[in-house]
Amino acid sequence: MKKLLATLLFVSTSVLASQGESVSYQVNGEEYEGFYMASKKGAPLILMVHDWDGLTAYEKKRVGMLTDEGYAVFAADLFGKDVRPTETEEKKKLTGALYQDKEKMLGLLDGALEKAASLGAKADNTVAMGYCFGGAAVLEMARSGAGMKAYVTFHGGLKTPEGADYAKTKGKVLVFHGGGDTSVTMADFADLSTALEASNVDSEMIVYSGAPHGFTVEGSDRYQAAADQKSWARFVEFLAEIK
Repeated sequence: MKKLLATLLFVSTSVLASQGESVSYQVNGEEYEGFYMASKKGAPLILMVHDWDGLTAYEKKRVGMLTDEGYAVFAADLFGKDVRPTETEEKKKLTGALYQDKEKMLGLLDGALEKAASLGAKADNTVAMGYCFGGAAVLEMARSGAGMKAYVTFHGGLKTPEGADYAKTKGKVLVFHGGGDTSVTMADFADLSTALEASNVDSEMIVYSGAPHGFTVEGSDRYQAAADQKSWARFVEFLAEIK
């Protein structure tokens, strides 16, 4: 009987982990659509921020992978419901507008956290992570003094805006970077390290030799399996360390 109950529990948990839901929410009167999945009630929350393509199947796949590790994950939408750009110029326009309006960017991230909390996520125990543009947004959160346990960026933008620093940063910073990235250079990587050290931020920064920008995007010509697998393994290990 105990074995049967254990089997049923495993099956029900597996079903939950395999299901996610698109979630509509508003920030300052505008409509956004995130994606939420939780392994169980009260699981530690991870706030995920998308690349400049917007929230797509790529982020949803990563949400599922993290749910399988025992977390609740809310993938935020920073562009707006049904805004999923496909052309480079549109991507530049959308991300550029948010880079220029940091208050709006931070407000959208706060709005996503509020929505996650309303769904039952444990928002007072959160790690923020992002890809490319999302990585830059996560570092903006870190500079703002947001109360995250950690900030994690995968092949993200690393430049510190002029006049900004990490003096208010609470929580650890974990950076995964490609040594072959020509969009975000090793000089940017070194400058970020210097800025974090200057503010005594607990940080870990890892470079994968030869990995280009976007090295985790499976199916693209930039994908590098070794860097993807190693960075994900370290990320999961890191999450367990700070749980």
